[in-house]
Amino acid sequence: MAEHRFLLKANWPGLRNDVGEIEAGNLKTKVSIPPEMEGPGIGTNPDEMLLGAAATCYIITLAAMMERSGLQKKSLAMESEGIVDVTKGVITYKKIIHRPYVVLKTDATERDLELARRLAKKAETSCMISRAIQGNVEIELQAKVEVAAN
Repeated sequence: MAEHRFLLKANWPGLRNDVGEIEAGNLKTKVSIPPEMEGPGIGTNPDEMLLGAAATCYIITLAAMMERSGLQKKSLAMESEGIVDVTKGVITYKKIIHRPYVVLKTDATERDLELARRLAKKAETSCMISRAIQGNVEIELQAKVEVAAN
């Protein structure tokens, strides 16, 4: 069994509305509470970082699955949206919506399109971040798959 370890160092010099720093491998940034939650909004925040982890894990997983299946793409892009609910002072990360946009090469067949749609769904359940938050944060997939215009 292989085990990978990742180390993150954090420094928080003050109180709630101060600015801290995190560093993990190639990631080095300031962190604070977002302005939507009455914070200073400097650097990134846990909400963006969870969304970023889920989105990058998904798109990398999808790209790897497409590569392994031999599916030829012209482009792969995505937007993801995180929805955080605040009810009676309780903050809950409610939902993440992934909107991948897959454009297959011009010679793609109907079978290729169907395979791309299946892989888009499978990538969401195969991504380790999706599995880690399963049962706590709803993940919705709104995939768009098409063939490139000539």
